[in-house]
Amino acid sequence: MTPFDYLMPKSLQEATHAWADLAPDARLLAGGTDLTVGLRHGHITTKTVIDLKRVAELAPDISTDGDALCVSAGATMTMLERYLDQNNLFPALREAAAVVGSIQIRNRATLVGNICNASPAADTVPVLAALGASVVIAGPIKQREKPVTDFIQGNRVIDLVRGEVVSAVRIPLPGADHGCAFDRITRRRGVDLATANLCCTLNGTERVTFAFGSVAPRPLVVSSDAAVLTDPKATKQDRAEVIATLCAHATPISDVRSSAAYRSAMLQVMAERALATAKTRRHEGTHHAS
Repeated sequence: MTPFDYLMPKSLQEATHAWADLAPDARLLAGGTDLTVGLRHGHITTKTVIDLKRVAELAPDISTDGDALCVSAGATMTMLERYLDQNNLFPALREAAAVVGSIQIRNRATLVGNICNASPAADTVPVLAALGASVVIAGPIKQREKPVTDFIQGNRVIDLVRGEVVSAVRIPLPGADHGCAFDRITRRRGVDLATANLCCTLNGTERVTFAFGSVAPRPLVVSSDAAVLTDPKATKQDRAEVIATLCAHATPISDVRSSAAYRSAMLQVMAERALATAKTRRHEGTHHAS
């Protein structure tokens, strides 16, 4: 690990101004589960680390704000998982948060960090994309909000300019007639990046939306209003044909975790499985459920 300066601002104003002055030769640290590993192994080098954990405005907090669930930048995956379980909210997001690394990692890793890391294999991102979540971005001068699907622009590329910090995530609360499911595959049980992951949502309009991960540089969101996807009388083959058309938008690559062909084949299987789970959850009518 190469030496670097270490700053721990106490306010959001102090953090954004420090970041504006030092970028791009500085790195922001929230949970630090990816940054510290990169620094330790020399994959990441920086002159300054700006630690955001003591910024008062970013303190760990999860609450509802009008028609949305707000998750602050300091909220960890463990905190998120417990909150969603206790309040019977977003089971798909709870499931995604529960498979982010090990227990120790989830005790440190943050939802905002998972987004800002912009890994194509991030498990929470497809769920957030499918649910229409957005990030709240604070800067030295003004605040702005941007959908997660637009904020992540590619592999490890995000729409965050000099001096800006993501302060929170906003997730719209769905109506009662809503269902959602998360699914993933990995090379093995335990801690591993997703070979492929996805989220499926449907609501009272009968529109079915899939958000795919690990099969494109950024979260891929596709939708269909085809009645066969939600019609209980439709045949499995009819549903499979529509889902295959949606999955064809994916552009998977071959890497150490899988071949592109395997990812494509499994995406179809996972999408059919997630759709069935989403329909079951909608039928069960879980309050504000996904």
